[in-house]
This record gives sequence, structure tokens and C-alpha cells, in this order.
Amino acid sequence: MKMYILVRDDIPLGFAMVAVAHASLAGYLKFQDAPETKEWLAGPFFKAVCKANPTEFENAKRVPDHVVLTESALGNQEVAIVFKPRAEWPKMFRFLRLYRDAPSVGPGTGEA
Repeated sequence: MKMYILVRDDIPLGFAMVAVAHASLAGYLKFQDAPETKEWLAGPFFKAVCKANPTEFENAKRVPDHVVLTESALGNQEVAIVFKPRAEWPKMFRFLRLYRDAPSVGPGTGEA
């Protein structure tokens, strides 16, 4: 069981972090009574946070059981989407990029 949270890849990092926090809570609140959510909460409750370009984001909205989040500070722009936990995901989810910060390179990072 896994919950996916997609964040638009053109959202600044600070807003993205807030969007993920809100998405996690919104997803839980929306789907807390669903059997899949109860199974997911029994553990391990995996989450995948991925970046999505605008086309991927729009396509993902066609997948049922989701909540779209907006950011008022960005003119109510859609910034993230969270999906009800499930065991099986549409094929498109395999091609999404995990949201990761670029690794630091240079002095003080242990890398040259």
C-alpha cells in the first residue's frame, strides 16, 4: 500500500514543502474511513512524493480518489495532488520522478 503525492515541478521549494504537508493531511482526512486507508495505516504506510510537470499533473487528475491542493499565495494555483492509498497504481506513476533535492557537492559535504 502506498499514498502518492504529486507536486508540480514549477512550484518553488518552500511552497512545495508546505503543499506536501497539507496534502498528507488532506488525503488522510478525505479518505480516513476507506478500507484501503485503514490497511495502509496498519503499516507500513509508504508515501511517494513525486514531481510532476504540468502535463503529468493534468493526466494524474484523471485517476480517481484524489484531492487537489491550491496555494493562495500563488493566486490559488494548483500545486499538489494526493491520492487515496492503494496497492496497484496506473502505469504512469512508475515514470514519475521522486521529489529529491539535488545532492550537494563541494567542501564540507564529504564529496569533492
